[in-house]
Amino acid sequence: MTTERVADYVILGSGSAGSVLAARLSEDEDVTVLVLEYGGSDRSIFIQMPSALAIPMNKARYNWFYETEPEPYLDGRRLICPRGKVVGGSSSINGMVYVRGNPLDYEHWEQEGGATGWGYRHCLPYFRKAESFSGGGDAYRGDSGPLQTTNGPCDNPLYGAFIEAAVQAGYARTDDYNGYRQEGFGPMDRTVGKGRRSSASNAYLKPVLRRSNLTLVTGALATRIVFDGLRATGLEYSHRGKTCRALAKREVILCGGPINNPQLLQISGIGEPALLRQRGIEVRHALPGVGENLQDHLEVRVQQASTQPITLNGHVGPLSQFLIGLRWLLFKDGLGASNHFEACGFIRTHAGVKYANAEYHFIPCAISYDAQRIEKRHGYQVYIGPFRSKSRGWVRARSKDPTEKPEIQFNYMSHPDDWKEMRACIRLTREIFAQKAFDPYRGEEIAPGPDVQSDEQLDAFIRETVQPAYHASGTCRMGPADEPMAVVDMAGKVHGLQGLRVIDSSIMPFIVTGNLNACTIMLAEKLADAVRGREALAPSNADYFVHPDWQSRQR
Repeated sequence: MTTERVADYVILGSGSAGSVLAARLSEDEDVTVLVLEYGGSDRSIFIQMPSALAIPMNKARYNWFYETEPEPYLDGRRLICPRGKVVGGSSSINGMVYVRGNPLDYEHWEQEGGATGWGYRHCLPYFRKAESFSGGGDAYRGDSGPLQTTNGPCDNPLYGAFIEAAVQAGYARTDDYNGYRQEGFGPMDRTVGKGRRSSASNAYLKPVLRRSNLTLVTGALATRIVFDGLRATGLEYSHRGKTCRALAKREVILCGGPINNPQLLQISGIGEPALLRQRGIEVRHALPGVGENLQDHLEVRVQQASTQPITLNGHVGPLSQFLIGLRWLLFKDGLGASNHFEACGFIRTHAGVKYANAEYHFIPCAISYDAQRIEKRHGYQVYIGPFRSKSRGWVRARSKDPTEKPEIQFNYMSHPDDWKEMRACIRLTREIFAQKAFDPYRGEEIAPGPDVQSDEQLDAFIRETVQPAYHASGTCRMGPADEPMAVVDMAGKVHGLQGLRVIDSSIMPFIVTGNLNACTIMLAEKLADAVRGREALAPSNADYFVHPDWQSRQR
Protein backbone atom coordinates (compact mmCIF):
# COMPACT_ATOMS: atom_id res chain seq x y z
CA MET A 1 0.00 0.00 0.00
CA THR A 2 1.30 3.47 -0.92
CA THR A 3 1.54 5.89 1.99
CA GLU A 4 0.11 9.30 1.16
CA ARG A 5 0.63 12.71 2.71
CA VAL A 6 -1.25 15.81 1.62
CA ALA A 7 -0.21 19.46 1.96
CA ASP A 8 -0.84 22.71 0.16
CA TYR A 9 2.85 23.01 -0.73
CA VAL A 10 5.26 20.12 -1.14
CA ILE A 11 8.88 21.29 -1.05
CA LEU A 12 11.70 19.01 -2.18
CA GLY A 13 14.90 19.75 -0.24
CA SER A 14 15.66 21.54 3.02
CA GLY A 15 18.71 23.43 1.77
CA SER A 16 19.40 27.11 1.33
CA ALA A 17 16.19 27.70 -0.64
CA GLY A 18 13.96 24.98 0.80
CA SER A 19 14.47 26.10 4.39
CA VAL A 20 13.65 29.71 3.49
CA LEU A 21 10.48 28.71 1.64
CA ALA A 22 9.36 26.38 4.42
CA ALA A 23 9.69 29.16 6.97
CA ARG A 24 8.05 31.87 4.87
CA LEU A 25 5.17 29.85 3.42
CA SER A 26 4.25 28.41 6.82
CA GLU A 27 3.89 31.94 8.20
CA ASP A 28 0.42 31.76 6.65
CA GLU A 29 -1.52 29.73 9.20
CA ASP A 30 -4.19 28.66 6.69
CA VAL A 31 -1.74 26.68 4.52
CA THR A 32 0.13 23.44 5.15
CA VAL A 33 3.74 22.84 4.10
CA LEU A 34 5.53 19.51 3.72
CA VAL A 35 9.31 19.37 3.25
CA LEU A 36 10.92 16.20 1.92
CA GLU A 37 14.65 15.79 2.63
CA TYR A 38 16.75 12.73 1.81
CA GLY A 39 19.50 13.55 4.30
CA GLY A 40 19.37 13.31 8.06
CA SER A 41 20.05 15.48 11.08
CA ASP A 42 22.49 18.41 11.05
CA ARG A 43 23.07 18.38 14.80
CA SER A 44 26.65 17.09 14.57
CA ILE A 45 29.36 19.21 16.21
CA PHE A 46 31.30 18.90 12.95
CA ILE A 47 28.51 20.75 11.13
CA GLN A 48 27.83 23.32 13.82
CA MET A 49 31.44 24.22 14.67
CA PRO A 50 32.70 26.53 11.89
CA SER A 51 36.33 25.41 12.08
CA ALA A 52 35.33 21.80 11.36
CA LEU A 53 33.87 22.69 7.96
CA ALA A 54 36.01 20.18 6.04
CA ILE A 55 34.73 17.20 8.03
CA PRO A 56 31.07 17.07 6.92
CA MET A 57 32.09 17.83 3.34
CA ASN A 58 34.19 14.68 3.35
CA LYS A 59 31.58 12.38 4.93
CA ALA A 60 29.21 10.33 2.75
CA ARG A 61 26.58 10.76 5.47
CA TYR A 62 26.29 14.46 4.59
CA ASN A 63 27.49 14.68 0.98
CA TRP A 64 26.07 13.19 -2.23
CA PHE A 65 29.67 12.88 -3.49
CA TYR A 66 28.88 13.52 -7.12
CA GLU A 67 31.73 13.35 -9.60
CA THR A 68 32.15 14.81 -13.06
CA GLU A 69 32.74 12.93 -16.26
CA PRO A 70 36.37 13.21 -17.43
CA GLU A 71 36.89 16.92 -18.04
CA PRO A 72 38.31 17.23 -21.58
CA TYR A 73 40.19 20.49 -21.00
CA LEU A 74 41.77 19.33 -17.72
CA ASP A 75 43.60 16.24 -18.98
CA GLY A 76 40.55 14.05 -18.43
CA ARG A 77 40.48 14.57 -14.66
CA ARG A 78 37.29 13.68 -12.81
CA LEU A 79 36.49 16.39 -10.28
CA ILE A 80 34.27 16.11 -7.24
CA CYS A 81 30.99 17.99 -7.06
CA PRO A 82 29.90 18.06 -3.40
CA ARG A 83 26.22 18.64 -2.62
CA GLY A 84 24.67 18.64 0.84
CA LYS A 85 22.74 15.50 1.80
CA VAL A 86 21.54 16.65 5.22
CA VAL A 87 19.02 19.00 6.79
CA GLY A 88 20.15 22.44 5.65
CA GLY A 89 21.52 21.01 2.39
CA SER A 90 24.75 22.52 1.13
CA SER A 91 24.45 25.36 3.66
CA SER A 92 25.28 22.74 6.30
CA ILE A 93 28.55 21.66 4.65
CA ASN A 94 29.77 24.81 2.87
CA GLY A 95 32.58 27.18 3.82
CA MET A 96 30.16 29.74 5.37
CA VAL A 97 31.42 32.56 3.16
CA TYR A 98 28.80 35.28 2.64
CA VAL A 99 29.17 37.04 -0.70
CA ARG A 100 26.15 38.48 -2.49
CA GLY A 101 27.80 38.96 -5.86
CA ASN A 102 28.30 42.23 -7.68
CA PRO A 103 25.32 44.55 -8.29
CA LEU A 104 26.05 44.39 -12.00
CA ASP A 105 25.53 40.61 -11.92
CA TYR A 106 21.83 41.26 -11.35
CA GLU A 107 21.70 44.01 -13.94
CA HIS A 108 23.14 41.38 -16.30
CA TRP A 109 20.41 38.91 -15.29
CA GLU A 110 17.77 41.43 -16.23
CA GLN A 111 19.29 43.09 -19.27
CA GLU A 112 21.06 40.17 -20.96
CA GLY A 113 19.28 37.21 -19.42
CA GLY A 114 15.75 38.52 -19.87
CA ALA A 115 15.02 38.10 -16.15
CA THR A 116 12.67 41.05 -15.80
CA GLY A 117 12.28 42.15 -12.19
CA TRP A 118 15.65 40.71 -11.11
CA GLY A 119 17.84 43.82 -11.35
CA TYR A 120 19.95 44.85 -8.37
CA ARG A 121 17.29 47.32 -7.23
CA HIS A 122 14.82 44.42 -6.95
CA CYS A 123 17.20 41.98 -5.24
CA LEU A 124 18.84 44.25 -2.65
CA PRO A 125 15.69 44.56 -0.47
CA TYR A 126 15.59 40.78 -0.16
CA PHE A 127 19.26 40.53 0.74
CA ARG A 128 18.48 42.99 3.52
CA LYS A 129 15.33 41.11 4.58
CA ALA A 130 17.28 37.85 4.98
CA GLU A 131 20.16 39.19 7.04
CA SER A 132 21.15 40.27 10.52
CA PHE A 133 24.61 41.74 10.07
CA SER A 134 26.76 42.14 13.16
CA GLY A 135 27.91 45.54 11.85
CA GLY A 136 24.37 46.87 11.85
CA GLY A 137 21.88 47.75 9.14
CA ASP A 138 22.00 50.49 6.53
CA ALA A 139 20.86 50.98 2.93
CA TYR A 140 22.72 47.78 1.96
CA ARG A 141 22.79 45.59 5.06
CA GLY A 142 19.97 44.06 7.05
CA ASP A 143 19.77 43.98 10.85
CA SER A 144 16.62 41.98 11.61
CA GLY A 145 16.63 38.93 9.30
CA PRO A 146 17.04 35.28 10.29
CA LEU A 147 20.51 34.80 8.76
CA GLN A 148 23.38 35.78 11.06
CA THR A 149 26.36 37.31 9.23
CA THR A 150 29.58 38.53 10.82
CA ASN A 151 33.15 39.61 10.04
CA GLY A 152 35.98 37.49 11.31
CA PRO A 153 38.18 39.03 14.02
CA CYS A 154 41.32 38.90 11.80
CA ASP A 155 43.45 38.29 14.89
CA ASN A 156 46.19 36.56 12.91
CA PRO A 157 48.51 39.28 11.55
CA LEU A 158 48.64 37.57 8.15
CA TYR A 159 45.08 38.69 7.41
CA GLY A 160 46.10 42.32 7.84
CA ALA A 161 49.29 41.74 5.86
CA PHE A 162 47.27 40.41 2.94
CA ILE A 163 44.96 43.43 2.85
CA GLU A 164 47.84 45.89 3.30
CA ALA A 165 49.92 44.18 0.61
CA ALA A 166 47.04 44.52 -1.85
CA VAL A 167 46.81 48.24 -1.06
CA GLN A 168 50.57 48.56 -1.57
CA ALA A 169 50.10 46.87 -4.95
CA GLY A 170 47.68 49.62 -5.95
CA TYR A 171 44.30 48.12 -5.10
CA ALA A 172 41.66 49.85 -3.00
CA ARG A 173 40.36 48.88 0.40
CA THR A 174 36.67 48.17 0.70
CA ASP A 175 35.03 48.34 4.09
CA ASP A 176 32.07 46.28 2.91
CA TYR A 177 32.17 44.32 -0.34
CA ASN A 178 28.49 43.48 0.21
CA GLY A 179 27.69 47.18 0.37
CA TYR A 180 28.43 50.06 -1.99
CA ARG A 181 31.76 48.76 -3.28
CA GLN A 182 32.66 45.16 -4.03
CA GLU A 183 35.95 45.81 -5.83
CA GLY A 184 38.87 45.95 -3.41
CA PHE A 185 40.28 44.16 -0.35
CA GLY A 186 39.00 43.89 3.20
CA PRO A 187 37.52 41.63 5.87
CA MET A 188 35.34 38.75 4.73
CA ASP A 189 31.77 38.11 5.86
CA ARG A 190 30.65 34.69 6.95
CA THR A 191 27.39 33.03 7.96
CA VAL A 192 28.40 32.53 11.56
CA GLY A 193 26.41 33.77 14.53
CA LYS A 194 27.33 33.44 18.22
CA GLY A 195 30.19 31.16 17.22
CA ARG A 196 27.96 28.68 15.38
CA ARG A 197 27.26 27.94 11.70
CA SER A 198 24.29 30.02 10.56
CA SER A 199 23.01 27.53 8.00
CA ALA A 200 19.63 27.93 6.33
CA SER A 201 18.41 25.18 8.63
CA ASN A 202 19.60 26.95 11.79
CA ALA A 203 18.42 30.35 10.60
CA TYR A 204 15.08 29.52 9.00
CA LEU A 205 13.84 25.96 9.35
CA LYS A 206 14.50 24.61 12.82
CA PRO A 207 13.17 27.68 14.66
CA VAL A 208 9.73 27.15 13.07
CA LEU A 209 9.41 23.36 13.07
CA ARG A 210 7.08 23.64 16.03
CA ARG A 211 4.43 25.13 13.75
CA SER A 212 1.50 22.75 13.38
CA ASN A 213 1.20 23.50 9.66
CA LEU A 214 4.82 22.54 8.84
CA THR A 215 6.15 18.99 8.53
CA LEU A 216 9.70 17.84 7.76
CA VAL A 217 10.26 14.26 6.57
CA THR A 218 13.90 13.10 6.43
CA GLY A 219 15.18 10.03 4.63
CA ALA A 220 12.82 10.73 1.73
CA LEU A 221 14.29 10.09 -1.74
CA ALA A 222 12.18 11.66 -4.50
CA THR A 223 11.69 9.20 -7.38
CA ARG A 224 9.41 11.14 -9.74
CA ILE A 225 7.02 14.06 -10.05
CA VAL A 226 3.38 13.00 -10.13
CA PHE A 227 1.21 14.64 -12.83
CA ASP A 228 -2.39 14.93 -13.83
CA GLY A 229 -1.96 15.90 -17.46
CA LEU A 230 0.38 18.88 -17.42
CA ARG A 231 -0.31 19.76 -13.78
CA ALA A 232 2.10 18.56 -11.10
CA THR A 233 0.05 17.09 -8.28
CA GLY A 234 2.78 15.75 -6.02
CA LEU A 235 5.97 13.77 -5.57
CA GLU A 236 6.55 10.06 -5.35
CA TYR A 237 9.31 9.16 -2.93
CA SER A 238 10.95 6.25 -1.21
CA HIS A 239 10.96 6.30 2.58
CA ARG A 240 12.22 3.50 4.82
CA GLY A 241 11.79 0.96 2.07
CA LYS A 242 8.26 2.02 1.17
CA THR A 243 6.92 3.86 -1.85
CA CYS A 244 5.12 7.00 -0.70
CA ARG A 245 3.33 9.93 -2.25
CA ALA A 246 3.15 13.56 -1.18
CA LEU A 247 0.20 15.25 -2.83
CA ALA A 248 0.22 19.03 -3.28
CA LYS A 249 -3.09 20.85 -3.28
CA ARG A 250 -1.41 24.00 -4.55
CA GLU A 251 2.17 23.54 -5.78
CA VAL A 252 5.21 21.30 -5.91
CA ILE A 253 8.41 23.30 -5.39
CA LEU A 254 11.77 21.76 -6.30
CA CYS A 255 14.66 22.99 -4.14
CA GLY A 256 16.91 20.00 -4.67
CA GLY A 257 19.80 21.93 -6.19
CA PRO A 258 21.39 22.24 -9.64
CA ILE A 259 22.28 18.54 -9.89
CA ASN A 260 19.23 16.81 -8.39
CA ASN A 261 16.57 19.11 -9.86
CA PRO A 262 17.35 18.46 -13.54
CA GLN A 263 17.76 14.74 -12.90
CA LEU A 264 14.31 14.54 -11.26
CA LEU A 265 12.72 16.57 -14.03
CA GLN A 266 14.29 14.34 -16.66
CA ILE A 267 13.29 11.02 -15.07
CA SER A 268 9.78 12.50 -14.77
CA GLY A 269 9.73 13.02 -18.55
CA ILE A 270 10.62 16.72 -18.72
CA GLY A 271 13.59 17.75 -20.83
CA GLU A 272 15.14 17.34 -24.24
CA PRO A 273 13.02 14.66 -26.01
CA ALA A 274 15.91 13.00 -27.84
CA LEU A 275 17.89 12.65 -24.60
CA LEU A 276 14.91 11.24 -22.71
CA ARG A 277 14.15 8.65 -25.36
CA GLN A 278 17.80 7.64 -25.45
CA ARG A 279 17.61 7.02 -21.69
CA GLY A 280 14.41 5.00 -22.00
CA ILE A 281 12.22 7.72 -20.46
CA GLU A 282 8.77 8.53 -21.79
CA VAL A 283 8.51 12.17 -22.83
CA ARG A 284 5.86 14.14 -20.97
CA HIS A 285 6.91 17.69 -21.79
CA ALA A 286 9.65 18.94 -24.12
CA LEU A 287 11.90 21.45 -22.40
CA PRO A 288 15.40 21.33 -23.92
CA GLY A 289 17.02 23.64 -21.36
CA VAL A 290 16.63 21.17 -18.48
CA GLY A 291 20.13 20.22 -17.30
CA GLU A 292 21.92 22.60 -19.67
CA ASN A 293 23.71 25.88 -18.81
CA LEU A 294 25.67 24.26 -15.95
CA GLN A 295 28.15 26.75 -14.47
CA ASP A 296 30.67 26.83 -11.64
CA HIS A 297 33.70 28.67 -10.33
CA LEU A 298 37.24 27.27 -10.55
CA GLU A 299 40.15 28.22 -8.30
CA VAL A 300 43.84 27.55 -7.95
CA ARG A 301 45.92 27.77 -4.78
CA VAL A 302 48.87 30.13 -4.66
CA GLN A 303 50.86 29.11 -1.57
CA GLN A 304 53.75 30.77 0.22
CA ALA A 305 55.88 29.42 3.05
CA SER A 306 55.86 31.50 6.23
CA THR A 307 59.08 32.32 8.05
CA GLN A 308 57.18 32.84 11.30
CA PRO A 309 55.34 29.99 13.09
CA ILE A 310 52.03 31.85 13.33
CA THR A 311 49.90 29.98 10.80
CA LEU A 312 47.14 27.44 11.24
CA ASN A 313 49.59 24.74 10.20
CA GLY A 314 50.70 24.82 13.83
CA HIS A 315 47.24 23.79 15.04
CA VAL A 316 46.67 20.56 13.15
CA GLY A 317 47.94 18.12 15.80
CA PRO A 318 45.51 16.02 17.88
CA LEU A 319 46.10 17.97 21.10
CA SER A 320 45.58 21.35 19.41
CA GLN A 321 42.45 20.09 17.69
CA PHE A 322 41.10 18.76 20.99
CA LEU A 323 41.74 22.04 22.82
CA ILE A 324 40.17 24.08 19.99
CA GLY A 325 37.09 21.85 20.06
CA LEU A 326 36.85 21.92 23.86
CA ARG A 327 37.02 25.71 23.96
CA TRP A 328 34.33 25.91 21.30
CA LEU A 329 32.07 23.52 23.21
CA LEU A 330 32.47 25.54 26.39
CA PHE A 331 32.48 29.09 25.11
CA LYS A 332 31.63 29.08 21.35
CA ASP A 333 34.72 31.19 20.61
CA GLY A 334 38.38 30.84 19.67
CA LEU A 335 39.66 29.22 16.50
CA GLY A 336 36.75 26.78 16.52
CA ALA A 337 34.33 29.65 15.94
CA SER A 338 36.01 30.73 12.70
CA ASN A 339 35.78 29.34 9.18
CA HIS A 340 39.27 30.93 8.76
CA PHE A 341 38.25 32.85 5.62
CA GLU A 342 38.56 36.27 7.28
CA ALA A 343 40.14 38.40 4.53
CA CYS A 344 39.33 38.60 0.85
CA GLY A 345 39.56 40.65 -2.31
CA PHE A 346 37.71 41.26 -5.57
CA ILE A 347 39.65 42.38 -8.62
CA ARG A 348 39.36 42.90 -12.35
CA THR A 349 41.95 40.73 -14.07
CA HIS A 350 42.39 43.06 -17.06
CA ALA A 351 41.60 46.58 -18.18
CA GLY A 352 38.36 46.60 -20.13
CA VAL A 353 36.55 44.34 -17.63
CA LYS A 354 33.74 46.50 -16.26
CA TYR A 355 33.52 45.03 -12.77
CA ALA A 356 35.36 42.57 -10.55
CA ASN A 357 35.63 39.15 -12.17
CA ALA A 358 37.89 37.31 -9.71
CA GLU A 359 37.62 36.64 -5.99
CA TYR A 360 40.35 36.02 -3.39
CA HIS A 361 39.85 33.82 -0.34
CA PHE A 362 42.89 34.26 1.93
CA ILE A 363 43.70 31.75 4.66
CA PRO A 364 46.75 31.68 7.00
CA CYS A 365 47.44 28.03 6.26
CA ALA A 366 48.96 25.93 3.47
CA ILE A 367 46.38 23.22 2.85
CA SER A 368 44.73 21.30 0.02
CA TYR A 369 41.32 22.34 -1.29
CA ASP A 370 39.51 19.51 0.47
CA ALA A 371 41.63 19.99 3.64
CA GLN A 372 42.84 16.39 3.40
CA ARG A 373 46.49 17.32 2.76
CA ILE A 374 48.23 19.87 4.97
CA GLU A 375 51.76 21.21 4.57
CA LYS A 376 54.06 20.18 7.40
CA ARG A 377 55.71 23.61 7.34
CA HIS A 378 54.04 26.91 8.10
CA GLY A 379 52.47 28.70 5.16
CA TYR A 380 49.66 30.89 3.88
CA GLN A 381 47.69 30.92 0.66
CA VAL A 382 44.87 32.27 -1.44
CA TYR A 383 42.23 30.52 -3.46
CA ILE A 384 41.84 32.59 -6.60
CA GLY A 385 40.11 32.24 -9.93
CA PRO A 386 37.88 34.00 -12.46
CA PHE A 387 34.30 34.05 -11.22
CA ARG A 388 32.42 34.66 -14.47
CA SER A 389 33.59 31.86 -16.73
CA LYS A 390 32.04 31.55 -20.18
CA SER A 391 32.33 27.75 -20.06
CA ARG A 392 29.06 25.82 -19.92
CA GLY A 393 28.23 22.22 -19.13
CA TRP A 394 25.30 19.94 -18.47
CA VAL A 395 23.60 17.43 -16.12
CA ARG A 396 21.90 14.37 -17.65
CA ALA A 397 20.09 11.44 -16.08
CA ARG A 398 21.77 8.16 -17.00
CA SER A 399 18.49 6.25 -16.87
CA LYS A 400 15.02 6.38 -15.35
CA ASP A 401 16.50 4.98 -12.11
CA PRO A 402 16.52 7.81 -9.50
CA THR A 403 19.23 6.09 -7.46
CA GLU A 404 21.73 6.17 -10.34
CA LYS A 405 23.94 9.25 -10.17
CA PRO A 406 23.59 11.54 -13.20
CA GLU A 407 26.22 12.42 -15.76
CA ILE A 408 27.82 15.75 -14.90
CA GLN A 409 30.04 17.61 -17.35
CA PHE A 410 31.11 21.17 -16.55
CA ASN A 411 33.43 21.59 -19.53
CA TYR A 412 35.75 23.51 -17.24
CA MET A 413 38.23 25.81 -19.00
CA SER A 414 36.62 25.21 -22.41
CA HIS A 415 36.62 28.94 -23.24
CA PRO A 416 39.96 30.60 -24.10
CA ASP A 417 39.19 33.60 -21.87
CA ASP A 418 39.28 31.28 -18.86
CA TRP A 419 42.96 30.53 -19.46
CA LYS A 420 43.85 34.19 -19.93
CA GLU A 421 42.06 35.15 -16.71
CA MET A 422 43.40 32.27 -14.64
CA ARG A 423 47.00 33.03 -15.64
CA ALA A 424 46.42 36.68 -14.71
CA CYS A 425 45.05 35.61 -11.32
CA ILE A 426 48.26 33.74 -10.51
CA ARG A 427 50.57 36.52 -11.69
CA LEU A 428 48.61 39.24 -9.90
CA THR A 429 48.70 37.19 -6.70
CA ARG A 430 52.46 36.85 -6.89
CA GLU A 431 52.66 40.62 -7.19
CA ILE A 432 50.59 41.04 -4.01
CA PHE A 433 52.62 38.46 -2.08
CA ALA A 434 55.82 40.30 -3.09
CA GLN A 435 54.79 43.56 -1.38
CA LYS A 436 56.49 45.01 1.69
CA ALA A 437 53.65 44.03 4.05
CA PHE A 438 54.64 40.38 3.66
CA ASP A 439 58.39 40.98 4.20
CA PRO A 440 58.32 39.77 7.82
CA TYR A 441 56.63 36.50 6.84
CA ARG A 442 57.53 35.59 3.27
CA GLY A 443 59.34 32.33 2.65
CA GLU A 444 59.65 30.50 -0.64
CA GLU A 445 56.72 30.01 -2.97
CA ILE A 446 55.24 26.54 -2.48
CA ALA A 447 52.76 26.55 -5.37
CA PRO A 448 52.87 26.97 -8.30
CA GLY A 449 56.59 27.20 -7.45
CA PRO A 450 59.25 29.69 -8.58
CA ASP A 451 60.08 27.69 -11.73
CA VAL A 452 56.53 27.94 -13.09
CA GLN A 453 56.57 31.20 -15.06
CA SER A 454 55.67 30.88 -18.74
CA ASP A 455 52.14 30.64 -20.09
CA GLU A 456 52.77 27.01 -20.96
CA GLN A 457 54.05 26.19 -17.47
CA LEU A 458 51.15 28.00 -15.82
CA ASP A 459 48.66 26.21 -18.06
CA ALA A 460 50.13 22.85 -17.09
CA PHE A 461 49.89 23.79 -13.39
CA ILE A 462 46.27 24.86 -13.87
CA ARG A 463 45.31 21.66 -15.67
CA GLU A 464 46.89 19.53 -12.95
CA THR A 465 45.73 21.36 -9.83
CA VAL A 466 42.71 23.61 -10.46
CA GLN A 467 39.69 22.71 -8.32
CA PRO A 468 36.02 23.69 -8.40
CA ALA A 469 34.70 26.10 -5.79
CA TYR A 470 31.57 23.94 -5.45
CA HIS A 471 29.26 26.62 -6.85
CA ALA A 472 27.20 24.63 -9.37
CA SER A 473 24.27 26.58 -10.81
CA GLY A 474 22.13 27.39 -13.82
CA THR A 475 20.70 24.02 -14.90
CA CYS A 476 17.05 25.18 -14.81
CA ARG A 477 17.69 28.76 -15.87
CA MET A 478 14.99 31.39 -15.67
CA GLY A 479 14.02 33.46 -18.67
CA PRO A 480 11.08 34.42 -20.86
CA ALA A 481 8.97 31.75 -22.54
CA ASP A 482 10.38 32.61 -25.96
CA GLU A 483 13.94 31.87 -24.81
CA PRO A 484 14.55 28.31 -26.11
CA MET A 485 16.75 27.22 -23.21
CA ALA A 486 14.76 28.84 -20.39
CA VAL A 487 13.19 26.34 -17.98
CA VAL A 488 11.31 28.61 -15.55
CA ASP A 489 9.77 32.06 -15.68
CA MET A 490 10.66 34.96 -13.41
CA ALA A 491 8.50 33.48 -10.63
CA GLY A 492 10.18 30.07 -10.82
CA LYS A 493 7.24 28.43 -12.62
CA VAL A 494 8.26 25.72 -15.08
CA HIS A 495 7.36 26.79 -18.61
CA GLY A 496 4.40 24.92 -20.07
CA LEU A 497 3.42 23.14 -16.84
CA GLN A 498 1.17 24.01 -13.93
CA GLY A 499 1.67 23.62 -10.21
CA LEU A 500 5.45 23.20 -10.47
CA ARG A 501 8.26 25.59 -9.58
CA VAL A 502 12.02 25.38 -9.27
CA ILE A 503 13.56 27.70 -6.69
CA ASP A 504 17.28 27.59 -5.89
CA SER A 505 20.62 28.21 -7.62
CA SER A 506 19.40 26.06 -10.53
CA ILE A 507 17.45 29.00 -11.92
CA MET A 508 20.31 31.54 -12.07
CA PRO A 509 20.72 32.53 -15.73
CA PHE A 510 24.35 33.56 -15.14
CA ILE A 511 26.57 32.67 -12.21
CA VAL A 512 27.26 35.62 -9.90
CA THR A 513 30.63 37.02 -8.85
CA GLY A 514 30.73 35.40 -5.45
CA ASN A 515 29.87 32.35 -3.38
CA LEU A 516 26.29 31.28 -4.07
CA ASN A 517 24.70 30.74 -0.67
CA ALA A 518 23.77 34.40 -0.11
CA CYS A 519 22.27 34.73 -3.58
CA THR A 520 20.29 31.49 -3.23
CA ILE A 521 18.76 32.64 0.06
CA MET A 522 17.91 36.00 -1.49
CA LEU A 523 16.10 34.49 -4.47
CA ALA A 524 14.16 32.14 -2.17
CA GLU A 525 13.08 35.12 -0.05
CA LYS A 526 12.02 36.97 -3.19
CA LEU A 527 10.12 34.06 -4.69
CA ALA A 528 8.46 33.21 -1.38
CA ASP A 529 6.54 36.46 -1.84
CA ALA A 530 5.67 35.41 -5.40
CA VAL A 531 4.37 32.01 -4.25
CA ARG A 532 2.28 33.67 -1.53
CA GLY A 533 0.86 36.18 -4.00
CA ARG A 534 2.38 39.08 -2.10
CA GLU A 535 3.51 42.32 -3.65
CA ALA A 536 7.29 42.44 -4.01
CA LEU A 537 9.28 44.68 -1.69
CA ALA A 538 9.80 48.20 -2.99
CA PRO A 539 12.91 48.52 -5.18
CA SER A 540 16.02 50.06 -3.65
CA ASN A 541 17.63 53.24 -4.98
CA ALA A 542 21.02 52.45 -3.38
CA ASP A 543 23.93 53.25 -5.67
CA TYR A 544 26.90 50.97 -6.37
CA PHE A 545 30.52 51.36 -7.44
CA VAL A 546 31.87 51.04 -10.97
CA HIS A 547 35.52 51.96 -11.45
CA PRO A 548 35.57 55.21 -13.45
CA ASP A 549 38.58 54.08 -15.52
CA TRP A 550 37.63 50.42 -15.98
CA GLN A 551 38.12 50.60 -19.73
CA SER A 552 41.78 51.63 -19.45
CA ARG A 553 42.99 50.41 -16.03
CA GLN A 554 43.16 47.03 -14.33
CA ARG A 555 43.12 48.63 -10.87
